[in-house]
Amino acid sequence: MLLLRHGETEWSKAGRHTGRTDLPLTEHGEEQARALAPLVKEPFGLVLVSPAQRARRTAELAGLSGYEVDPDLWEWDYGGYEGITTPDIRADRPGWYLWRDGVIPGDADHPGESAAQVAARADRVIARAREADGRVAVVAHGHFLRVLAARWLGLAPEEGRLLKLDTGTYSRLGFEHAEPVLTTWNAPVG
Repeated sequence: MLLLRHGETEWSKAGRHTGRTDLPLTEHGEEQARALAPLVKEPFGLVLVSPAQRARRTAELAGLSGYEVDPDLWEWDYGGYEGITTPDIRADRPGWYLWRDGVIPGDADHPGESAAQVAARADRVIARAREADGRVAVVAHGHFLRVLAARWLGLAPEEGRLLKLDTGTYSRLGFEHAEPVLTTWNAPVG
């Protein structure tokens, strides 16, 4: 399974938690997305893309046509931490770490999610990918893809903390001796 993290946005560039806020790619983010095109020359049996415009635009600029928008691919809902940087959160909660401490509730539209809730969405995506005919591509977000990779490996969702993932990069999930493995992680193009 090919995983593409969307290109840079103003908030990802600034380190702001961007869950459900629907931001466009920066010019650099569009360049990152176009650079992914050589990875998608072979046909895919299933292409799933987050509803966020940053993910859809990345898929389009990379040349992934005929994709299906899957709401399970939204980024982690950061609740009350949406749009806030880790240093700003730590000013109120010293030592805060998303993977250990979670989020605080937000508004009714974005109440926030636990790692287990994100994992449930990731597990549904993995099930779809395993049932697909042919290769699978997924275009989504940093924290979500980290949880998805952890779940692919049979790990707790919080173990995604070990898998740093930059914007505009690709990763591959596969098998070795019929066991799930990471075959490529956080790779830049070029």
